[in-house]
Amino acid sequence: MSTYGKIYDVVIVGAGHAGCEAAFASARMGCSTLLLNLSLDAVAQMSCNPAIGGLAKSQLVREIDALGGEMALNIDQTGIQFRVLNTRKGPAVQALRAQADRRLYSLRMKQRLETCAGLDLKQGSVCRLLLDKDRICGVVTREGLVFRCRAVVLTTGTFMRGLIHVGLDHYAGGRAGEPPSEGLSDQLRSLGFDVGRLKTGTPPRLNRRSIDFSQTEEQPGDCPAPVFSSMSSAVVQHQVSCFITGTNERTHEEIRKGLDRSPLYSGVIEGVGPRYCPSIEDKVVRFPEKTCHQVFLEPEGLKTAEIYPNGVPTSLPADVQLAFLRTIPGLQQVEIMRPGYAIEYDYVNPVQLKPSLETKGVAGLFNAGQINGTSGYEEAGAQGLMAGLNAVRYVREQEPIVLRRDQGYIGVLLDDLVTLGATEPYRMFTSRAEYRLLLREDNADQRLTPLGRSLGLVDDSRWFRFEKKMQELSRAEELLEKCRLQPQEETIWRSVGLDELKNGMNLKTALRRPEIDINRLTGCFEELSSVDRQILRQLETEIKYAGYIERQKKQVEASRKLEAVRIPEDFDYRSINGLSREVVEKLQRVQPRNLRQAGMISGVTPAAVAILAVMLRRRSRERQTADV
Repeated sequence: MSTYGKIYDVVIVGAGHAGCEAAFASARMGCSTLLLNLSLDAVAQMSCNPAIGGLAKSQLVREIDALGGEMALNIDQTGIQFRVLNTRKGPAVQALRAQADRRLYSLRMKQRLETCAGLDLKQGSVCRLLLDKDRICGVVTREGLVFRCRAVVLTTGTFMRGLIHVGLDHYAGGRAGEPPSEGLSDQLRSLGFDVGRLKTGTPPRLNRRSIDFSQTEEQPGDCPAPVFSSMSSAVVQHQVSCFITGTNERTHEEIRKGLDRSPLYSGVIEGVGPRYCPSIEDKVVRFPEKTCHQVFLEPEGLKTAEIYPNGVPTSLPADVQLAFLRTIPGLQQVEIMRPGYAIEYDYVNPVQLKPSLETKGVAGLFNAGQINGTSGYEEAGAQGLMAGLNAVRYVREQEPIVLRRDQGYIGVLLDDLVTLGATEPYRMFTSRAEYRLLLREDNADQRLTPLGRSLGLVDDSRWFRFEKKMQELSRAEELLEKCRLQPQEETIWRSVGLDELKNGMNLKTALRRPEIDINRLTGCFEELSSVDRQILRQLETEIKYAGYIERQKKQVEASRKLEAVRIPEDFDYRSINGLSREVVEKLQRVQPRNLRQAGMISGVTPAAVAILAVMLRRRSRERQTADV
């Protein structure tokens, strides 16, 4: 082995979506940072669906952006279709989704990393961690290079002992065409970590020229195309359509005929797969009453013929894949360019992490992304950003930054992981966020950009835009309070949707009525035409849902009272009479920071939390007496 001359503050292992955000956070906060990846041609690779955002995930992307991250800007620059989902539902569950040009997305992210001050990007496969007792001090690559550092962030994705399955054939790989990462899993086990096995999958890629799109339904994007980042004014790339088709009974019969050669149903695959994104063979078996499953044909880029058939991830043999695809309308003559496959990989149960994403067993070692049992680029990017900034805080001997559940979806994500652990791939949903009306897409910057600024993640340009938005919100609210609907102006108040008006009212009061929307008011009051449409929509949401928002704020206050009751790290749960052995074991394993987190743990009953609260108060009184 040979030691690389430079000593880094932070080393990030893996340049996927988690690794990129971790590297940017660390470098932008002023730490010397190294980002290592197996291949520099696979930075920010979109291994599965070439898309960013979607239900609940778009909130994560906006929050990454609000904290100065790169994902939102990257997709705005490389996206080829943008659509808002759930437009018929409330603002808390609406979401933006963008189809990316896969290659452009990776190339732009790599270029941004290469030009980031304080950040080195290098190719190398880390096979071992270097420790000084129970503290991290460096990494060793397969090539024999030693990189010394003070903190390490592991973002290994699906590469740790990755095993790819196509039918009953399997081979080692972290992705199709790329080798796995060897050595780290065994070392983590030897250090006492609970290392498990998960599985995910991807569909085959199809040749566009072999598809008859006339038999499918066209799905265009929104016009004008919305954007993710507060720093973006408009999309850059040419926008394209996706197309919808679906399976049928013939498709399902072809799949059933091939189940005896499925690694999923023959016992070859041991890892647990994602419950909310099952393979097409799993859908057919689990939902026999369903005669059609939708298939979305999504372009992989502007300069490639490859089409991603969203909805049919599979590990069936290649010949079975071709047979069932050719029963689908529009795909009767389809040609497969790359077969679909399943991949098994090792992960570390995140219950072994602190809320900062630092491991409990090794000081200075942080985990982020699929190594924590999550799925999705957005979940990975959010974890990477938090792990990167907390690695910097660790190096500087500062307190970690832990977002609360009422501060962001990122807070929900991390709290779920470190409190509940993961026994199957974790995916973010709006239903996981109990304060989702407070955690909308439109106010992510208000919730998090001031924090990002204080940490050194938000530059002057982004901060200027944020301050300008806050001024615009204030000005727009003043206009809504100033402008009035008057009884004598019947033409105006009828045109905005009122049947009668006996007394005058300002527009802020009028917006509380369900039949009145901001678009009608804008058309009737010239003063509002100078205000940005997004600003007006945000104010409309806050006004119409004011009662619900206030209710959630009160719930937050109640939760904070439980969070205020801290649990010391050295608290001995075994000394408490009245707690079952199961509850004690779970509390000892998770080591909750406060009563609120203790109450979240599966199997810890309200009665157990009440007993714990009594003992904590007693312990606090005893310490106060001893101090006197």
